[in-house]
Amino acid sequence: MNVLVCGGAGYIGSNMTAVLAGAGHNPVVFDNLSKGHRAALPDVPFVLGDLADYDLLVKTLSDHAIDAVMHFAAFIEVGESVQHPLRYYQNNFCNTHTLLRAMARAGVEKFVFSSTAAVYGMPDTIPITEDVPKAPINPYGDSKWAVERLCHFLSRAGQLRYAALRYFNACGAGQNATLGEDHRPESHLIPLIIQAAMGKRDAVMIYGTDYPTPDGTCIRDYIHVEDLCQAHLLALDKLNAAHELVYNLGNGTGFSVRQVIDTVREVSGKDFKVIETARRPGDPPVLTADAAKARTELGWTPRFGNLKTIVRTAWTWHSNYPDGYPE
Repeated sequence: MNVLVCGGAGYIGSNMTAVLAGAGHNPVVFDNLSKGHRAALPDVPFVLGDLADYDLLVKTLSDHAIDAVMHFAAFIEVGESVQHPLRYYQNNFCNTHTLLRAMARAGVEKFVFSSTAAVYGMPDTIPITEDVPKAPINPYGDSKWAVERLCHFLSRAGQLRYAALRYFNACGAGQNATLGEDHRPESHLIPLIIQAAMGKRDAVMIYGTDYPTPDGTCIRDYIHVEDLCQAHLLALDKLNAAHELVYNLGNGTGFSVRQVIDTVREVSGKDFKVIETARRPGDPPVLTADAAKARTELGWTPRFGNLKTIVRTAWTWHSNYPDGYPE
């Protein structure tokens, strides 16, 4: 298939582009490069553009005879979304609305959407299944849930085939550790700890050490980016025979902040300063996925379930790109 990868120069998007090409599909990347990196892309067609540009989207979809769209172009910082709700609803919801309008105009009906575990808010049930009530507590999660609802009603109207894939914590480096995380500024735990191990950060912060967990720190579900991309590939194939797919994507096994810190120390052979401080408001003690539905219905089997393996791929990438991708 000819697949338009929106946000394809970003962390997950660039890995997805490589996986699509490796599977025999023809990816076309659409990105405004506000967050992504052209250096992360292989030799594939590239369109420099913004999802707010309806006419350019229609032209791109038509010119490249696009069969399906994958969407990785959201803003993802929870704290920033609380400070700037309008910015997040504009980019994450309004621009996706524009993309869906352009798809309808160009006659493209298959859509794979990057959603998030943030749609669940602070659930009472752990591990989290797809049926847990949706109660997002910040503009980031709510903007993603709004897109899911729009897709649901478009599907019911017979105007869209879509898969909503609810990520937990994407991490690691894909394609033999050649495609890694380069957020500026960085906010994800594993690269932050790696930066401390490399001496590029003064210390690692632990926010709360008195949670009701074995070591007192928060537990989260970490999923390797390549496993994430394989689930997208399987969902894309399943859309040939389905109109609406919703799946959690996670390992189902949680790791605490202390465990991640200790694993980075082990993999890197480096020590670094750790500062323990108070809890952050709104941080649940444990968030892990029940991804049994994706495993059963898609035949999805994550390959990188071991935290040490995940961290090793990330450490390799950061060691090879200590300053991130070249601009």
